Amino acid sequence: MVARLKVGISLNSRLIFQKMSLRLVFAFFIEAALVVACTPEGEEPILSENNYELAAPAHFPKLGLPEYNPQTLAGVELGRRLFYDPILSADSSLSCASCHLQEHAFTDGQAIAIGIDDKPGRRNSPSLANSAYYYKGLFWDGRAATLEEQALIPVEDPNELGNSWAMVEQALRRHPFYPTYFSEAFGIGDTAQITRELAARAIAQFERSLISADAKYDRVLRGEASFTPSEKRGRDIFFDASETLPAGECSHCHTPPLFTDHSYMNNGLDSASRLEDFSDTGRGATTGQRYDNGRFRVPSLRNLTLTAPYMHDGRFATMEEVVEHYNRGGHYAENVDPKIRNLHLSVQDKEDLIAFLRTLTDSTFVNHPGFSNPFKP
Repeated sequence: MVARLKVGISLNSRLIFQKMSLRLVFAFFIEAALVVACTPEGEEPILSENNYELAAPAHFPKLGLPEYNPQTLAGVELGRRLFYDPILSADSSLSCASCHLQEHAFTDGQAIAIGIDDKPGRRNSPSLANSAYYYKGLFWDGRAATLEEQALIPVEDPNELGNSWAMVEQALRRHPFYPTYFSEAFGIGDTAQITRELAARAIAQFERSLISADAKYDRVLRGEASFTPSEKRGRDIFFDASETLPAGECSHCHTPPLFTDHSYMNNGLDSASRLEDFSDTGRGATTGQRYDNGRFRVPSLRNLTLTAPYMHDGRFATMEEVVEHYNRGGHYAENVDPKIRNLHLSVQDKEDLIAFLRTLTDSTFVNHPGFSNPFKP
């Protein structure tokens, strides 16, 4: 029977995915004999028409989706499977989810991401929450313009999944069930049509579904909750909203509702007498512009309590360290942002600011069954 489903972060979508999980568990036992080594398989393909509507929150910006990759239920489910499947790595030991754990708001809790053969990566794993809205580039340096481009890169990075897309394509084509999943998602009729581009489109569809918009902050906006006095005072510092409180200078770069302005900036982490002196040139390596050296993407502050350690290199273990860095005013470089200055926050000011930042954590998001590993019972 064809089902047309509207999927969002709601009770209805939870029930939909719970019902899906029951179907998959039942099918696992039926198809168990077909399981092959090194990849979680054995589930019945999900048959569905192409109709998946992202439930974009009313207070979020208008969501622009690429015409060449519309959201579909089958596409999102295929993307979820690929995201969690170690079939993408050279030795079947890691998946995308190895560095993007749901319980950490799709970060990994490490200062620097660890890839295949325990090789350290270059930078901290950024959160994928609300990545559907990132229109100025992905990765800390913005080297991928779209989620589709981003999904292609980790597979062939020797310090991440360490594989080749040619090998992944072969594995997907030989797989007992992925050909059916790809057929349902993209209408292909031959295994030879399973390509890296279609795999990346499916992963991008899943990542676009990762919308986080039910933190206490959002509930206050909707009139469903109230800030405590400490949270309200911290909010006023964050938004420079009171003449009697110091300005936190936070909201200029961490702009609601996404709590990022999507820009790339030097936030004073390192001192550099010359712009060529940065050990990690960041955005400059992507643009080739000297003035972009030492600049990195402004991350969202949503789910901040779950995404430690912080900064592109994970140097700060706690929110207290982050706030203290900005309170001191950072370090000199020619291109340091002018908003980086000594803030003169008191101990109470810093405590209240952190109290407000904690209201940006979305427990619904990190417990959403539609975002979870489909291969776990």
